[in-house]
Amino acid sequence: MNRRLAIAILALAGLFISLYLWLYKLGMIGTLACGTGGCETVQLSPQSRFLGVEVALIGVIGYVVILGLAMAAMTPRFEGLSWPIRVMPLVTGGAVLFTAYLKYLEFFVIHAICRWCVASAVIIAVIFVLSVLEWRRERAAA
Repeated sequence: MNRRLAIAILALAGLFISLYLWLYKLGMIGTLACGTGGCETVQLSPQSRFLGVEVALIGVIGYVVILGLAMAAMTPRFEGLSWPIRVMPLVTGGAVLFTAYLKYLEFFVIHAICRWCVASAVIIAVIFVLSVLEWRRERAAA
């Protein structure tokens, strides 16, 4: 249960970061608290959209899905079901691959680093590791 709670807390942190960046893109926040200016460069670049959708919005949706899966895995109603834990590594693995693509863009195309994006990348990597460990524990118990 501790890993599932950690996943939920980390997903909530990632959701707040993504929501903050999305609100900036919507013009609801004047400037980003970044310190280096790299955050604005990344957020205002053409690469901040993927297939016409804001990357920050993709993050919001992704973290909501992960949070929902973690909450479902902790809910007594779903206690006997293992599908939330089986789905979690797939969702978070996809998120890690997408994040790796975004990091490539930051380093080699945009030539700027967003500290908020780095924090989100670390969060999703940790969530992925925790979800794989939880999946393996669940599988061994079955």
